Amino acid sequence: MYTFNPGPSQVYPQVRQYLQDAFDEGWLSAPHRGERFTGLMRQTVQELKNKLNVPQDYTVFFMGSATECWEVLTQSLTPRKSFHLYSGAFGEKWYEYAKALRPACVGYPFGIDEVPDVAALPLPDSETDLVCITQNETSNATQLRDGFILNLYNRLGQALLAVDATSSMAGVQLKFIKADIWFASVQKCFGLPAGLSVMILSPRAVARLRDQNERAHYNSLTSQYEKMLNWQTTYTPNVLGIYLLSRVLHDRPALKAVHQHLQERATKLYDYFEQATQLTPLVTNPETRSTTVIGLQGPPALIDEVKRRALTQGLQLGNGYGTWKSNSLRIANFPAIPDAAFEQLVQFFAREFA
Repeated sequence: MYTFNPGPSQVYPQVRQYLQDAFDEGWLSAPHRGERFTGLMRQTVQELKNKLNVPQDYTVFFMGSATECWEVLTQSLTPRKSFHLYSGAFGEKWYEYAKALRPACVGYPFGIDEVPDVAALPLPDSETDLVCITQNETSNATQLRDGFILNLYNRLGQALLAVDATSSMAGVQLKFIKADIWFASVQKCFGLPAGLSVMILSPRAVARLRDQNERAHYNSLTSQYEKMLNWQTTYTPNVLGIYLLSRVLHDRPALKAVHQHLQERATKLYDYFEQATQLTPLVTNPETRSTTVIGLQGPPALIDEVKRRALTQGLQLGNGYGTWKSNSLRIANFPAIPDAAFEQLVQFFAREFA
């Protein structure tokens, strides 16, 4: 069975051996205050920076999920309010979550085929601490590209720019210097089981959290930062998840090659469905289409039939989500999914739904 579900998604086949190694090497019961664990933390952070081209002066944190990152950012870096640009369900959920904690937060929705005009945006006032965007919206297979993020960042003034890159980090090349905060869970482009997330902060964001000095929560960023100076955490971490991340990063090819490969596969799929008669791309504007999640639309009865028949061929397709739940499906284009699976997928569509 190949799974194209966009999260949790296909894991690298090497994970089976990594799990066995973790058991044999004693990582499942390793003390998290000892030198062995701090060495693993240091090694994993360096592997992450090297493989994903993260600036050396940026700070890396490990948390439980991208949803936890929403909470931490609101608690520790948003004393007043945040401004949220979103086109899909996860960006909207981030906004709603932040608003529950900081009622003054502002949301600004836009369409899935729209590239917002940065010059025309009602950008935040001096009371706004954080501007929040979703670089790759998993729910509707859209993405915001580098040019938009850079233009937005250049207009923000004192506000920090936070980017949810859950379904793109480790799959596409991200320009980390164009934002202050990036975060992602590992169950997508990292090709790992769920239960760990990565948050990356710029020096400007670190200076802000130190200035805010928020310490009222167990996962306060200030406390986490102080612990991370010694490669430790404020609470018992997911040692196994960090070990698996270290192994995956070490064995992966350079991100440039991964990015190019995923782009080629995405182009092939989009080109195919542009010519299809039954299923068509959910996103019609090529400028807003995701590289790592391909959305297809069609009548609900057809969507159900496609998913059912795909399962009989050993192909699990992702359901639609939110507004698009009944009339769309999603195909993950993550690095851990082998080319053979994509060839089988294309052949399935050509044979069954030409």
